[in-house]
Amino acid sequence: MRKDLLIVAFIALLIIILASGTNIQSVEEYYLTHIDDINEDSKTVFIRIDASTVLENWQQLDPALRSEKYVPNDGVILEKTEYVLRPNDTVFDILQRMIRHNKIHMEFQGADENAYNSVYIQGINHLYEFSAGPLSGWMYAVNGEFPNYGVSKYELEDGDEIEFLYTCDLGRDLGHHYLE
Repeated sequence: MRKDLLIVAFIALLIIILASGTNIQSVEEYYLTHIDDINEDSKTVFIRIDASTVLENWQQLDPALRSEKYVPNDGVILEKTEYVLRPNDTVFDILQRMIRHNKIHMEFQGADENAYNSVYIQGINHLYEFSAGPLSGWMYAVNGEFPNYGVSKYELEDGDEIEFLYTCDLGRDLGHHYLE
């Protein structure tokens, strides 16, 4: 009897500990968790996602992706949107919050899974590297410049403008000529 009472007390204590430290949310609450209210004191950044280069390379695009669901008519997956900047936020932090809030598909390779020791964006909105030819994939720019390091290493500053751009020609179609 005493043993059973101890087991019940232990289980009750365990439930209390788990319940007090666990934030149970609906699906909608989960997606809105990381969206902060912007006020006049907030530091902010902007982000947009554009795959318009695919429109000029439509025949190279995987036939399964030739739909407005994956490539909108104007190529813009996300218009320029403002997000609160938290201390030490990287491009990847903002991208994750934006993806989660807007429920846009994204797949990435973790920093510990590649030689660059930074997150690598494999696909956004079901557009992946090589989806539109052998030189296609996602690149990012901050304030119009293409950094030479990964998204999880680039720390942002107030007012920065991030763009994720789909290239079909290793960045040359975006005006980036780092190989030349």
